[in-house]
Amino acid sequence: MAATDNRDSADLKLEVVTLPVSDLARAKAFYAGLGWRLDADFVLGGARAIQFTPPGSACSIHFATDAAPGSAQGLFLVVPDIKAAREQLAARGVQVGEIFHRTPEGQAGGPAPDGASYNSYATFSDPDGNGWVLQEVTSRLPGRIDGAGTTYSSVNDLASALRRAEAAHGEHEQRTGEADENWPDWYAEFLVSEQAGTEPPK
Repeated sequence: MAATDNRDSADLKLEVVTLPVSDLARAKAFYAGLGWRLDADFVLGGARAIQFTPPGSACSIHFATDAAPGSAQGLFLVVPDIKAAREQLAARGVQVGEIFHRTPEGQAGGPAPDGASYNSYATFSDPDGNGWVLQEVTSRLPGRIDGAGTTYSSVNDLASALRRAEAAHGEHEQRTGEADENWPDWYAEFLVSEQAGTEPPK
């Protein structure tokens, strides 16, 4: 399938997802307990508006009580380290499922054995049963990042990218057999190429 040319398309930024809940106060307490940022809690048009944003996310959630509670499923939270993310949630009292990965035959326990990006998962639900999926993404497929610039949504994302650059640069120095004094430029090229989906520096 050919890549879609979006140069003439208007920006469409997914910024808010609505979660159907039965109890606003309970939902607020749960997501505050996850450490998510509370953006709003006010009455508008006779209805209470509550909005949270996960750490490092460009998309927020808000609550609605006019739909079946728990009917939002398959909400993905992309993380750079699924083991650490799962441990952090569990430490906050969240019941998180065991890590699993997908195979051609179905589903198997544990993280992806080859460390493949996009293929290690864990799930949890909020008190209403809305379902969340943690997905580990360590490197993006080509075209998945806007090529207009290199950006990171959080300190953790940037730190993870720098660790990957460090590992790749170590392999680069082993191949060349000498220390690379120009490593800052090499790191910069690696970070840009990783997000653009192009070949990393040699």
